[in-house]
Amino acid sequence: MNIKELNDQELVRLEKLKKYQELGIDPFGQKYKVSHSFSEIRELCKNKDAVKLEKFDLHVSVAGRIKAIRRMGKASFMNIQDKTGNMQVYLALDGLGEKNYELFKMADIGDIVGVTGVMNLTRTGELTIKAKKFTHLTKCLHPLPEKFHGLTDVEERSRKRYLDLIMNEEARKVAFTRPKIIRSIQNFLDGKGFVEVETSILSPTLGGASARPFVTHHNALDKDFYLRIATELNLKRLLVGGMERVYEIGRLFRNEGMDASHNPEFTTIEIYQAYSDLKGIGDLTEKMIRVVAKEATGSAIITYDGKTIDFKSKFKWISMNDLIKQKTGIDFKKITTFEEAKKIAEEKGIHLDKFKNTIGYVMNEFFEELCQDDLIQPTFVYEYPIEVSPLTKKGKDPRFVERFELFVNGKELANAYTELNDPLDQEQRFLAQLEAKKMGDEEANEMDKDFLEALEYGMPPTGGVGMGIDRLVMLLTDQAQIREVILFPTMRDR
Repeated sequence: MNIKELNDQELVRLEKLKKYQELGIDPFGQKYKVSHSFSEIRELCKNKDAVKLEKFDLHVSVAGRIKAIRRMGKASFMNIQDKTGNMQVYLALDGLGEKNYELFKMADIGDIVGVTGVMNLTRTGELTIKAKKFTHLTKCLHPLPEKFHGLTDVEERSRKRYLDLIMNEEARKVAFTRPKIIRSIQNFLDGKGFVEVETSILSPTLGGASARPFVTHHNALDKDFYLRIATELNLKRLLVGGMERVYEIGRLFRNEGMDASHNPEFTTIEIYQAYSDLKGIGDLTEKMIRVVAKEATGSAIITYDGKTIDFKSKFKWISMNDLIKQKTGIDFKKITTFEEAKKIAEEKGIHLDKFKNTIGYVMNEFFEELCQDDLIQPTFVYEYPIEVSPLTKKGKDPRFVERFELFVNGKELANAYTELNDPLDQEQRFLAQLEAKKMGDEEANEMDKDFLEALEYGMPPTGGVGMGIDRLVMLLTDQAQIREVILFPTMRDR
């Protein structure tokens, strides 16, 4: 701490450290026994008037951060905050005694304190702790931001998440709702006979998705590794090994841009069910989201960005080709040459990268640029071109694969396949990806020979889905920015 850079308030707080030490009090505290959280107190005291509460005679020992102080001579009020909310405390000279009241008078907003006392109601009906003892626990050396005009900038709140959680009730709600959502997912899948596993973050090959990787170096092996861009290939190895129903919730890393819905490190869940297919995994995904939405928000019909999103009703299924045909009148199943597809793309102003030189790539670009944003209600878009799905089983029409993406509010929420388990077909797909990489596609998969060998031992017919946990949390907490649902998002330098 540079004393020269401190303001007057900070200097006063720093000076108080000596006074605490003179009183024999550690300014940064010791263990303190808490009997109740504020939410527990409110539950115990609900529906009790002042007379009933006095007879109830509830004695409590609580701890939290001071959010407000109103000093009135020989009696004062303060509000303190624990993880479950705020509570008013009444402190009086005759209740605490002179020495303890003088200790309270040294307190500043932001300090962490303990209070023992008895519950009562004020004349205005507010539940209040009548303090019998005040305990200083931890000194806050900086004034908290002013409540209404202080910490409002999204970027600054993301950098100083600790202050955001102290000052912003919405941020606290999101922070506590996120693990509740994850626990709900785990409970749902565990109840269906799935097993949660952990697989390696470091990977010697790039695979499982189309994305640019982060690269790191392993000193002992003197070898470069990728931070995983997907958990898919390792989970499929477990299917070969006979685990049958597995899922993993974990961090992925993609060396790409940052915007409202993308962060370079993010959390997904991938779920694999042996002896299932695209429809089976779609039904599982729909039921899971419906249950999780209800448990997290109280209803399977939510509001996001001012729109009503209905997870309660049956999700819509529609093929990519039918969506494009509805939007533009173009039927890609009738297009037979890349030249024809390229000409139509140019007429519609659709940009194509040089390695996107097949009808399937053009079709996918049409969908992403012209159709995706219209999908507000939960919609499974299925039957994707084979070129954009290197790990997926072919459909009845070999130009397409058994794949869906689930869209909500114009954004992809989940991506699923009837998994490709033919090692000979998989090898040809990897070879096509290598050709795309030679032509400049930095997101193309590499050849994973060990994975091919695993498939040669036999992987059962399988349905698999991957879903973005961050995007699901955004939906269920009504947040427009991904950085609002990640406690410590990646930030640019100031």
